Amino acid sequence: MLGWVQKNLFSTWYNALLTILALGLSYALLKPIIAWLISQSQWEVLKVNFRLLMVGQYPVAQLWRVWVCLDLLAAIVGLTWGIWVHGRRLLAAALLIAPLTLALLPTISASTRLFLLGIDVFALIAFGLGRLRGLALRRLVIWSWVVYFFLVILIINGLNPGEGWFPIVPTTLWSGLLLTFLLTVVGIAFSFPLGVLLALGRRSRLPTIRWVSVGYIEVIRGVPLVTILFMASTMLPLFLPSGIRPNLVLRAMVGITLFSAAYLAEGVRGGLQAIPHGQYEAAGALGLSGFQSMALIILPQALRIVIPVLMGQFIALFKDTTLVATIGLLELLAISRSVLAQPQFVGSQREVYLFITLIFWVFCYFMSYVSQRLEIALGVGER
Repeated sequence: MLGWVQKNLFSTWYNALLTILALGLSYALLKPIIAWLISQSQWEVLKVNFRLLMVGQYPVAQLWRVWVCLDLLAAIVGLTWGIWVHGRRLLAAALLIAPLTLALLPTISASTRLFLLGIDVFALIAFGLGRLRGLALRRLVIWSWVVYFFLVILIINGLNPGEGWFPIVPTTLWSGLLLTFLLTVVGIAFSFPLGVLLALGRRSRLPTIRWVSVGYIEVIRGVPLVTILFMASTMLPLFLPSGIRPNLVLRAMVGITLFSAAYLAEGVRGGLQAIPHGQYEAAGALGLSGFQSMALIILPQALRIVIPVLMGQFIALFKDTTLVATIGLLELLAISRSVLAQPQFVGSQREVYLFITLIFWVFCYFMSYVSQRLEIALGVGER
């Protein structure tokens, strides 16, 4: 440890000077923050409103659906980790310890504690399967991620329009982190294939398809997301039959999907342009058709090249979900204003916004980390 410090922080006189200045600046910045965290912060606002921030007004009797979605996610993440990720034991331990720590809190109910422990159990079992049968389960994992995106919406929404088994939960009750998560899931699941089609359409030899794709991409990229959301919330019903009136959440999902697809299309197009022409010639020499060449040879290489771009857009999409508050939806940031409006918690802005900042950072860091591991596994930039 001392050798590392001497080599990296005090190797020369100017490195030592920079280290001392950095430590002094860090101390000056962190001292009031740490003092506030220890002696001045009041976390009662989060304890009282934790469920409101997480799931909003989602019915208490149906909260098991949210836990089922989390348990399924833990299983898929554990399986993926066991197959593709090697090492990183500290991060894996942190991901497992977090639910266990929450389960040990005295304010957590018995049912919630059981679901939290289930997250660790499913993750560990799936991780073991991934280690033992990794090669045989790779295709299953890929399809599991695809199916999960659609299964989440089905579970959260429900099937039965009545009051019986598995009733439909109105989207007006979707709010908090749950709504933020669902908007992100739907946006990624639908904008990615649409973006790929637009990128292929922009490079099409058919003028009509190319012009339509170019026009769509340039128009959408030239308009702010807020405008797209307002148009989706007010003008989308005008293009539908009179008997069809999609709810506000669905309109927001459509707006986010259309907006994100235009940016993803440009990223994918950059990957397609980076493929050497010799790859097209090699595919033709193998007797592959144009569709087969694109699907089997060109497109996989292009997507591998632009993994950082795609993941960056997914992270931006996740953060852009906060803009749906402008059309009246109570996502995580918007519902925090309802919490701060409670008379007993006036002045608790720092605690609430620090908590929300931590949530966004954890999700964004996790997506960024997955992107880095995927780049390493696929050898992006190396071959």
